[in-house]
Amino acid sequence: MKRPLKTLGTATLLTSALFLAGCGGEGGANDGGAGGDGPIKVGISQLMDIDALNATREGFIKGMTENGYVEGEDIEYDYQNAQGDQATATQIAAGFATSDFDLVFAIATPAAQTVAQAVGNIPVVFSAVTEPVEAGIVESWDAPGANVTGTSNLGPVEDQIGLIKELAPDAKTIGVVYSSGEVNSQVQVDLAREAAEKLGMEVKEASVASTAEVQQAAQSLDVDAFYVPTDSHVVSAIDSVVEAAESQQVPLVVGDSATVKAGGAATYGLDYEQLGYQTAALMAIKILEGEDPATMPVEKQTESLLVGSAQEHL
Repeated sequence: MKRPLKTLGTATLLTSALFLAGCGGEGGANDGGAGGDGPIKVGISQLMDIDALNATREGFIKGMTENGYVEGEDIEYDYQNAQGDQATATQIAAGFATSDFDLVFAIATPAAQTVAQAVGNIPVVFSAVTEPVEAGIVESWDAPGANVTGTSNLGPVEDQIGLIKELAPDAKTIGVVYSSGEVNSQVQVDLAREAAEKLGMEVKEASVASTAEVQQAAQSLDVDAFYVPTDSHVVSAIDSVVEAAESQQVPLVVGDSATVKAGGAATYGLDYEQLGYQTAALMAIKILEGEDPATMPVEKQTESLLVGSAQEHL
């Protein structure tokens, strides 16, 4: 690191553990900036402006704040949003690579991929990345191997597909709309197909190359239910899938709780704010204090919650 950093006390670490257990808590205070050499500088690269990714960023900042890194005093953020454009995400990563940041935080798989490729001299943590090994971001879950580690948003896909059978017991076909260019989406589609086969259902796929194609893709599927994984491009146009499901009068199960609020029927989903908090309190702060991201295993949220407007029917 460029500068000596603060050390968290036992009470602060306990606060982090209590939050992750769902108990919350007050963060501990720290002394001033980074060894008297100004505040910590963190670059944030976010793929697009959707509820789940925004909650991840907000949770990260909350995790830093409650553990003594107060914005404007101990830490400064440079927040950049690619608005769903891969070329812009690449430009953001290139700019970060020549910055004087102490840490880079990347939110969502495409953003993390560009940052991991461009930034080699600054520690990087990511979040909302489903399968970081398949995406080429880390070497392995247990030993990332370079300057990058973080948290995964891989949810219980099998349980999510199981919700379809509960909501529509006679369902035989499931329509899945996903981005062909997102590795994390393909991983979830494969898992969904396996889970559906176990329940005697068939997955019918419609892939898209951009958000603009989601409406046509959803309308092309004549199915008994819809499933949308944690796919940023599709989720940003979730209204189109909701409309298709409503027109066919079939349930729509989604990959995260934020998308339920946007019109999905139900999910076993993660708490994205908590995921961002976890990334900060139990990973980023440790890295800022000297731990090597190369040896820090990629983490997941261990619990998921049943969330949905159709919950009373389950």
